[in-house]
Amino acid sequence: MDRRTFLQSAAGIGATVTVAGCIGGSADRGDYDIGMSTRAFRPMALEVEPGTTVVWKNTSKQGHTVTAYEEEIPSEADYWATGDFDSESAAREAWRSSAGGRLGQGETYEREFTVPGTHAYVCIPHEPSGMAGSVTVTGDAESSGTVTATPETQ
Repeated sequence: MDRRTFLQSAAGIGATVTVAGCIGGSADRGDYDIGMSTRAFRPMALEVEPGTTVVWKNTSKQGHTVTAYEEEIPSEADYWATGDFDSESAAREAWRSSAGGRLGQGETYEREFTVPGTHAYVCIPHEPSGMAGSVTVTGDAESSGTVTATPETQ
């Protein structure tokens, strides 16, 4: 399955749950918005208002990355990835050569999203098993900071 089909199917799964004014998005997540299991981001899709800082946390024992698909983020958005690389190719090369951008168990990565649109991303070492996700920035800068997550799937 190609990543666009995967992300489109992930975005259309079931009903959404909205939690207003709660950065964690869920009582069981507490200090992060997106967890990383062995081979999946949980939730796979997150919807936020502009200006929201999203926190990913590695909740597994596996090393992970959070790497934007350079061609699948809004053209006005700056490129982003764990390891602060300037491009997807630099992030991929760093992973291949030295596991660059790796988040170990319990480590976090955060990113403030200001540009509306869908920001697709992947975990480089687990991309073959479909570990990809998206953050969709909706609304305008005057909005309340609502975080919406799709239900988690196995």
